[in-house]
Amino acid sequence: MSDRPDNDTYFMRMAELVATRSTCLRRKVGAVIVKEKRVLTTGYNGAPRGLRHCEEVGCVRQQNNIESGTRHELCRGVHAEQNAVIQGAYFGASIKGATIYTTNFPCVLCAKILLNAGIDEIVYLDTYVDELSKNILDEAGIKVRRYVRPVI
Repeated sequence: MSDRPDNDTYFMRMAELVATRSTCLRRKVGAVIVKEKRVLTTGYNGAPRGLRHCEEVGCVRQQNNIESGTRHELCRGVHAEQNAVIQGAYFGASIKGATIYTTNFPCVLCAKILLNAGIDEIVYLDTYVDELSKNILDEAGIKVRRYVRPVI
């Protein structure tokens, strides 16, 4: 038996590594967009380019006791999935028809962005309560599946 990881494990491990770059105080999230078994872009959650990180200025959401999964607009951070899509636009890499591997189920904002960006499949590691996101992805027919770590 080989120690070589299957594609899902390989790309999800990359997403987990990308998440270690996150500067969010509440949740470290990483995303990797893949097409034809090739990495196109990556993203992690954190403050927009050139702005101070939440680690430096504090978390608006924590300071105002905002419940997880609500009021996404009250955050300095850009989500991992958003950053992965933005990176594609910034560097001219088409992500149409691609798969995104993300360490968390996408929120509704990210679900809408992934839908409009042409993502065909979402593979996620950890659940995140966002029923509207689930409904939108289901209605759009985007393939969504939870990654389950292989038993060793």
